[in-house]
Amino acid sequence: MPKISDAKRDERRRQILDAALACFSEAGFHKTGMADIVRRSGLSHGAVYLYFPSKDAIIEALAVDRHRSEAALNSAALANADPLEALRWLARSYALSLIDPAGEARRRVGVNGWAEALRNERVRATVLEGAEAARSTLGPLIERLAPDIDYDVVARLLVAMFQGMTLQAVWGEPIDVEAALAALDHMLAGLARPKAVVKAAAKGKT
Repeated sequence: MPKISDAKRDERRRQILDAALACFSEAGFHKTGMADIVRRSGLSHGAVYLYFPSKDAIIEALAVDRHRSEAALNSAALANADPLEALRWLARSYALSLIDPAGEARRRVGVNGWAEALRNERVRATVLEGAEAARSTLGPLIERLAPDIDYDVVARLLVAMFQGMTLQAVWGEPIDVEAALAALDHMLAGLARPKAVVKAAAKGKT
């Protein structure tokens, strides 16, 4: 059998994952079989199984690919010397992904992945790894912005906000990204205010 180039191998892998993404988005994980993915990919059974031995392996690969792209955003944010600007930029990047029409299937599959994590330990580990990576990015930025606050708690709240907005997007609820970002900006600005100013403002209201 003739060898194929690395570029062709990557192309076929992407072809299989794109087919799986479309199938999972339309029918969910449990109603999609390997035969559906093979048919959608246009490749042979042997070719698909050469790359992925099971449906679970494909689900895990989709999660890993998503985390890899998110890692690039997170690294760019951490490289910013201004933590407030870094958080604003990161928030905008993730918020815009919620209304990107090209990302609809990926959002739906991501939510399916959260549900799948309740029964599949490998998927659960991947989901938790992604959440931990997000907190590991947000935590240091929040700590630099507001060292007197429990940065891990705030990081968890921000991650939960994004997860909730993702659910709303998948349910088809309209999302005003600019309004959401403006509200978040007020929250972040509040974190950045000096502690003495916050105390003085609170005292003035009493």
